Amino acid sequence: MEQHTPSRGSAVWALVVTSVAGFMAALDNLVVTTALPSIREDFGGALHDLEWTVSAYTLTFAVLLMFGAALGDRFGRRKLFMVGLTVFTGASAAAALAPGLGSLVAARAVQGAGAAIMMPLTLTLLTAAVPAAKRGMAYGIWGAVNGLAVASGPLIGGSITEHVSWQWIFWLNVPLGLALLPLARLRLAESYGSGARLDIAGTLLASGGLFGIVYALVRGPLDGWASATVLTSLIAGVALLGGFIHHGIRNKAPMLPMRLFHSRAFSGINAASLLMFLGMFGSIFLLSQYMQIVLGYSPTEAGLRMLPWTGMPMLVSPLAGYLSDRIGGRPVVAAGLFLQALGLAWYAVAVAPDVAYGVQLPALIISGIGMALYFAPAANLVMSSVRPHEQGIASGANNALREVGGALGIAVMSSIFSAQGGYRTAQTFVDGLRPALWVGAAVVALAAVAALFIPGRRATPEPVAPEPERELLAA
Repeated sequence: MEQHTPSRGSAVWALVVTSVAGFMAALDNLVVTTALPSIREDFGGALHDLEWTVSAYTLTFAVLLMFGAALGDRFGRRKLFMVGLTVFTGASAAAALAPGLGSLVAARAVQGAGAAIMMPLTLTLLTAAVPAAKRGMAYGIWGAVNGLAVASGPLIGGSITEHVSWQWIFWLNVPLGLALLPLARLRLAESYGSGARLDIAGTLLASGGLFGIVYALVRGPLDGWASATVLTSLIAGVALLGGFIHHGIRNKAPMLPMRLFHSRAFSGINAASLLMFLGMFGSIFLLSQYMQIVLGYSPTEAGLRMLPWTGMPMLVSPLAGYLSDRIGGRPVVAAGLFLQALGLAWYAVAVAPDVAYGVQLPALIISGIGMALYFAPAANLVMSSVRPHEQGIASGANNALREVGGALGIAVMSSIFSAQGGYRTAQTFVDGLRPALWVGAAVVALAAVAALFIPGRRATPEPVAPEPERELLAA
C-alpha cells in the first residue's frame, strides 16, 4: 500500500506522541511494585495473588503484542494506535475503581491488551516518521522517556500510595491518554504494512501456551510441582508453544515467521531481551517489597532509594543511542547487560536484614548504568535486523518477548523466593531473596552472552529475504 511521507514537523510530533505513549505503557509495568504491600493490606491475598496484579498486565501485553502489530499493519497503524490508547485509558480507570483483587487483576489484563495494540505501533510510527540517519538519536530519546517511566514507576507508585492512595497510580493514565488521543489523530501520519491476513490460530497458540507456563510457575510452590494441576498446565503450555513454533514454520502468513530467527541479529537481540527482562523484572518485584517489609522504608522512601537503578536510563539512554550510531549496537548492549548482571550479583552478596543503604548503592548504580546501555541500542538493533515492511512484526515480537521475560521472571523468582524463604521474618525474606537475585544475575549474564552473537556493524548480513511474494499478498 502507498505510504504517506511525513514532514520534519511530523517527525517531531511522532517522537512526542510515541514517547509519551511508551511512557504510559512502561510506567504500568513497574508502578504497581511499590504499591503491592498496600494493595495486600486493602484486599488481602498471598504472594501468588500479588503476582497476578503484575503478571496479568505483562502476560496479556506479551501474548497480544504481535497481534496488535498485525492489526496496525492491516487496518492502519495510527488508527489502531488510537484504539489501543483508548482501551488502555479506559482500563486504567477500571483498575482505579476496582472493588477487590479479582476485579483489579481483570482490569490489569485489559490494560495489557490495550498496551499490546498501542506499544508496538509506537516504534513503527516513529520509524516511518524519522529519516534513517537520525533514527539512532530518535530511538535514544524514545528510550530515555521509557527509561523515565522505569525510573519513576517505583517512585510515583510509592509516593502516590503513601500520600494519596494506591488507586491514583491508575488514575494518572487517564488525563495523559485523553490528551494524546487528539494529538495522535491530528499529528500522526497514517501508514500500513503488508495487509496480510490476521493470524488468529497463532495468537491462540501463543496466548494459551504462555498462560499455561506462567500459571504453572505461579501455582507450583503452592500446589506442589508434581500436582496434577501444575503438571497439566505446564505440559499443555509447552505443547501449545511447540504448536506455535510449528505454525510459524509451516503457515504461509504466520503472526511470527520463524524464518526471521535465521538472522543472527534478530535472534540474538531477542534472546538477550527475553533473558534481560526475566532477570530484571523478577528482581525489582522482590526488591521493592524487601525495602519496605524488611528495611522498613515507606513506599516513597523505597521508590527514592531505587532511583540510582531505575533512574539511570533517563540520563544515559541518549548517550547509548549516540554510541550505537557510532560504533554499533552490539558492544553497547553487551556491556550494559554484563553491568546489569554484575549489579544483581553485588546485591545478592550485600543483602541482609539490616544492611545500610550505602552498601546497596554501588549495586543499584551499576545495575542502572547497565539497564541504560541496553534500552536504546536494543531498539535500534531490532528495527535494523529486518526489512522495512517487517518492522511492525519485529517490534511486536521483541516487545512480546520482553514482556514474556518479565512475566516469567516474576513467576520464576517468586517461586525460588517461596521455596527458600518467605514473609515470616526479616531473615526468612532475605533467605528467599538472596538465591532469587543470584538466579537473576545468572540469567542476565546469559543475556549478555546472547548479545555477543549479534553480528558487528561491518559483518551484519542483510535481513532474511521474505518467503515467496504470496506471503505478503495473502488476503
